[in-house]
Amino acid sequence: MNNTYPNRLPTIDGETLMGQPLQPLNFVVDTLISQGLHILAGSPKVGKSWLALWLAVTVAKGEPVWGLPVKQGTTLYLCLEDSQLRIQNRLFGVTEDAPSNVHFCTESRILGDGLEEQLRQFLAEHPDTVLVIIDTLQMIRGTTYDNTYANDYRDLSALKKLADAHGIAILLVHHLRKEKADDVFNRISGTTAISGAVDASFTLVEEQRGSGRARLSCIGRDIEYRELELRRNADNVWEATADSYQRPELLGGRIIFLLSELLRGSAGFIGTPTELAQRIDPDGQEGVTPKNVSRKILQSVAALSEIGITAAVRRSNGKRLIELRRADSAGNAGAGNTVPVDPVAV
Repeated sequence: MNNTYPNRLPTIDGETLMGQPLQPLNFVVDTLISQGLHILAGSPKVGKSWLALWLAVTVAKGEPVWGLPVKQGTTLYLCLEDSQLRIQNRLFGVTEDAPSNVHFCTESRILGDGLEEQLRQFLAEHPDTVLVIIDTLQMIRGTTYDNTYANDYRDLSALKKLADAHGIAILLVHHLRKEKADDVFNRISGTTAISGAVDASFTLVEEQRGSGRARLSCIGRDIEYRELELRRNADNVWEATADSYQRPELLGGRIIFLLSELLRGSAGFIGTPTELAQRIDPDGQEGVTPKNVSRKILQSVAALSEIGITAAVRRSNGKRLIELRRADSAGNAGAGNTVPVDPVAV
């Protein structure tokens, strides 16, 4: 902290930011549910709570969600419109064996009156928590809640701050308006502050009431827009039958593989983002571009280090350069296809 100017804004310049290794975003459900605050909205009795329960159990068990890998950990399901008897009956439908790291709560305090403290206490007692589901948003706002933009933003911001501080995902179950809209996300009940405050929104809409078929539309800051066609089976589990997200954007694991292949038999690589993109993805099939290759490398520094590759992004003679080296090539500068870097790089 700057003692001379204690109220000075803590800024970072663009050049420094683009060269700084950053911790990649944690995904509880790969490419779908990241750390942060999310909302799942649907019509009454559409099956939102069944989906929420299945998610809580599946993530706790570490099993894939619609074929997507999950980050296994403790989950908490605040099923505030249900009883323990109803949850027990539903559990027998979605799983043969519920794990001990999925927790249920049928009553809690409300926002601004103890809920935040209750959640922090649970997270302190269960530091491996990855997902908290609150069913429903209305149940934690009290009977005297005033539906205004300021109140919506205040309440959701408090939950988002909690999710970000602990690196977890919080999923709020909510309702859709009955009125139709060209954009399904405009049907989410409440003011536009709700959609603006969350990191991602999911809407569950049945093709026809009671059909057992629905579309899950997904949009967010850290995910690509996608639509999943779901079918509700005899056990009330929503199964995915189609996914519009045909080709996921390059994942960290894929970029690590490409860079490992690039350095096979060589000491390292030094070149511009354009040169690197052309080397590892000459035909563009992998989706690697000069604009995204630096970001993907910086977000994979730790994973690259685990396989013996050091990575850095720097500037030299006015150019941005990416430097990759194998750990076992230390002291062999110039070996293989490594190009020397200007020692006065900035």
